[in-house]
Formats: sequence, C-alpha cells, structure tokens
Amino acid sequence: MTDPFEVLAQRVAERVLDLIVSALDVNALLDRVDVNGLLDRVDVPALLDRADVNELLDRVDVGALLDRVDVNDLVRRVDVDALVEQTDVGAVIVRSSGGAASEALDAARSQVVGLDQFIDRWVQRGLRRKHPASAGPPALVKGSPAG
Repeated sequence: MTDPFEVLAQRVAERVLDLIVSALDVNALLDRVDVNGLLDRVDVPALLDRADVNELLDRVDVGALLDRVDVNDLVRRVDVDALVEQTDVGAVIVRSSGGAASEALDAARSQVVGLDQFIDRWVQRGLRRKHPASAGPPALVKGSPAG
C-alpha cells in the first residue's frame, strides 16, 4: 500500500502547480526568455539527423515551388562563358557527329543487305532454281562455329 502522506503530498503538489500555472502570465515569461541563447543550445545537426527528409519532401508541392521561380532571373545568373570554358566543345561535336555517322552507316548497311537479298531472289528466279540459295556458310547457318 502507498503511504497516505505521499498521496497527500502528491495532491498538494499538483494543486500548487495548477494554481501557479493558472496565475502565470505566459507572455511576460516569454519576454524574459533569451531566444537567441536558447537557439544556441540547440544541436541542429542532431535535429536534422532525426528529421525524415523524404517525408518532408513528400509534403512539398514542387509545381507550386517552380511557379515561384523566376526562370529568366535564374538564367541571367548562369555564367555562360565559364560554362563554355569548362566544356570541351570539340569532344561534344566529335561524339555527336560520330554518333550520327554511325547511325548513317548502320542505315546504309541495312539498305545494302536488303538490296542484296532482293537481287539474290531475282537471280534465283532468273536461273529457275526451285530451292532458295543458302543464307551463308553451313557452319554459320547452323548456328555453331564448328558446324
């Protein structure tokens, strides 16, 4: 059983605390608080470690955020000269033209293969062969290098 004096002391403490809180002027108390001193005591890195950044970002309306961005002002801030200096324009041109040349060469090869097959069909018809010609060496046509 609990000591009756402890129960009585607990009730008295709660009542005194209720009277103090109800009589307290919170605004006057806050006027006496040094907010900067209080913020200096906050461990911001530890606070950020506890924050769930993904949950915070899920709450952000990206569309509304982008609506607030002045794109023209943002572009004016870009140092184009420095950007060009850091970019190897020659390499970019070589890569892009090399890719275009490669695509053109692939397309030409594809056309030549199609033309070769077309001519082969007509030659086979002209020679009146009943069986189509072999598509290549027997070892490669069967799908195994050894045949």
